[in-house]
Amino acid sequence: MDNSPDESTWTDKPERSADSLVLHATDNHVSTLTLNRPEALNAVTPDQRERLIQHLADASADPEVRAVVLTGTGRGFCAGADLRGGGGTAAGERIPGDVTRTLRLGAQRLIAAVLDCEKPVIAAVNGTAAGLGAHLALACDLVLAAESARFIEVFVRRGLVPDAGGAYLLPRLVGPHRAKELMFFGDAVTAADAERLGLVNRVVPDAELDKTARAWAERLAGGPTRALALTKQLVNASLDTDRATAFAAEAAAQEINMTTADAQEGVASFAQRRQARFRGR
Repeated sequence: MDNSPDESTWTDKPERSADSLVLHATDNHVSTLTLNRPEALNAVTPDQRERLIQHLADASADPEVRAVVLTGTGRGFCAGADLRGGGGTAAGERIPGDVTRTLRLGAQRLIAAVLDCEKPVIAAVNGTAAGLGAHLALACDLVLAAESARFIEVFVRRGLVPDAGGAYLLPRLVGPHRAKELMFFGDAVTAADAERLGLVNRVVPDAELDKTARAWAERLAGGPTRALALTKQLVNASLDTDRATAFAAEAAAQEINMTTADAQEGVASFAQRRQARFRGR
């Protein structure tokens, strides 16, 4: 870890359309969402946030999409919320309830959209992931990090309480003591340290990030899509439920999944001693 200063999320650059700020492409059943404000290290504006939420909802509903990759352009994955754009919780003239409403309808909706997406979401962290940006990555199902990436719980540096689900996500990944260390000090965590702490699945050379993310996404896209969705729901809910509730949810998920064509194909391929051919149905 180090305590180098975070890149600012403030920018005076002219804004582009929301479509150009979040690049979207679907190929071979993989939907790639790319934050595209490199001049601001991809600090998220409200328009970008809404576009991401919509794309994630569309991915859930589209049977042709079977995996999602989330990444950024330039040297930043996401430097947090764009405070000038109204996406953060910077001090200002407010009335009671404004902050709660802003978070509930803004950053928390974005993190929930990732957690609730019915397709597996891979974060390909190409650079700095700070504040909301760190939590956006950690909410994904799998996290790949370039060697140059770093993660920063930047809130304490601004005198703020962590938002965007940080106090929910971090203890579940690293335990309460490590989570408090990260949030109390706000030090930058290198990709190697993030892997050691369990924040990321794998660190790869910068030049191999896109290729690795694509390979992982295509493996997921070739899998039993509904089974993966149900597995994601079970794992995400498991830390918030007791054993009886978790076991009941598991049984219900099995019941639902056994009605899918992919489950029937999986059983048939096992009996016939051949490779399963899943179609996402």
